[in-house]
Amino acid sequence: MSNDAFLILFLILLACMALFPLLFRRIKVPEVITLMIIGMVIGPNGFDVVGHLSEKLVIFGGSAASIEQNAMTLINSLGSLGLLFLMTLAGMEADFKALDSSRKPVVMLSIMTFLIPAVSGYLVYKFFEADDLPGQLLYASLFASHSVGIVFPVIRQLNLTRTIFGVAVLISTVITDILSIILLAVSVQMKKVLNPDAAKGLVTKTLSIFDYIDPTIFGNAFIWVFLGIVTVYFIVVLYLTPRLGGLILKLLPNGEDSITWCFLFIILLTVICGELLGINLVVGAFLAGLGLSRIVKMKSDHEGPTLFQKLEGIGYGLLIPFLFLSIGMKTNFKVLFSAADNLTIVLLTVVGLVGSKVFSGWFALKLCNFRNAQGICAGVMTVPQLSATLAAAAIGKDLGMLNDNFFNAIVVLSIVTTLPVPNVVRWIIEHYQLKFVPISTKRETPFELPHEKDDELI
Repeated sequence: MSNDAFLILFLILLACMALFPLLFRRIKVPEVITLMIIGMVIGPNGFDVVGHLSEKLVIFGGSAASIEQNAMTLINSLGSLGLLFLMTLAGMEADFKALDSSRKPVVMLSIMTFLIPAVSGYLVYKFFEADDLPGQLLYASLFASHSVGIVFPVIRQLNLTRTIFGVAVLISTVITDILSIILLAVSVQMKKVLNPDAAKGLVTKTLSIFDYIDPTIFGNAFIWVFLGIVTVYFIVVLYLTPRLGGLILKLLPNGEDSITWCFLFIILLTVICGELLGINLVVGAFLAGLGLSRIVKMKSDHEGPTLFQKLEGIGYGLLIPFLFLSIGMKTNFKVLFSAADNLTIVLLTVVGLVGSKVFSGWFALKLCNFRNAQGICAGVMTVPQLSATLAAAAIGKDLGMLNDNFFNAIVVLSIVTTLPVPNVVRWIIEHYQLKFVPISTKRETPFELPHEKDDELI
């Protein structure tokens, strides 16, 4: 793809990403949803605007297919970096000191929003495949996972990051994602042990060392080995990253642009090391952000922006919008209509996940004396299933753990659970006029707010 073709395509994408959110904002459509809708419209499963533009740009050299492929590669790569930045910034904004005031809701949300959906997914798959234990565990992990990529932007846009509610939802979401990743690894390893030939059919391999070694060497001890690896990784990252960050600030003059690039190197190195150990990018980036949190928020000596503000500008100003654009471009609404023959699987999957997520969020916060509407709100936030879920489902399909019917059900699930959530959460908060207790507020029962008869959902 020539430089001229690249610049024209990039200019059109930036124009869409800048103008359409401004127009949709007038009807109170969140920017996240607007960007995904733009991706759906211009993507290969929509009007294929990128493909049609590629055909017009052949005058600058190259073939239409190569121009379109390069453009999609660029968008997906920027989207991956956007996910990395989103999770890093989420880690930097997560205040684990707030656990003193939100320990109980974090624990209850982590347990309930993992356990109840996981059991639901296990039972849904078992209803159709009673003898396939690896598949049942895989479906359980898909149900248990959350989409931090949706949860954090919603919390941030609603200014809930410094509230007990927001901290509890964000931290428990990350914990639940870690548990679901472990369950996914166990199910895949079990499948490889029971059927070694399945590993040969894995089309897309990752950096994980577990994709390149004989799975039988661990036997039944794999889960304990993997838990040990995860624990060591957590300890090392949270110990080393703040010290490396502090060393960089000592060696380089304050305000140097090279400081930003050094911190980006630490974040990427942390993520790649996690990927080598079979730990998802989402977890590695969050831990890197968490470890660097205190350092990047230090005030600069010359009244300029802090390092956190610089990283936030790179993330939200450029890369993170491409994450939601790429998600929209990968969404295929045709699956909604092609799944008619497998309607039972689709319905049970969607109803089972949505019901278990909403109920688990409500039940967990009900135990912590939150209002019913707040519990429902927390449960709805955990409903979306995005890139991590689709990636895990794709691995399961490649290994023969999920057939086309179940894979299509997961794709449908990602479509119908992602788009409405930000608006539903906003509607609940506005309709029931919910107020959330700030972290700094000191009160004997910080979770409970005065009840009014017309405030209750249940």
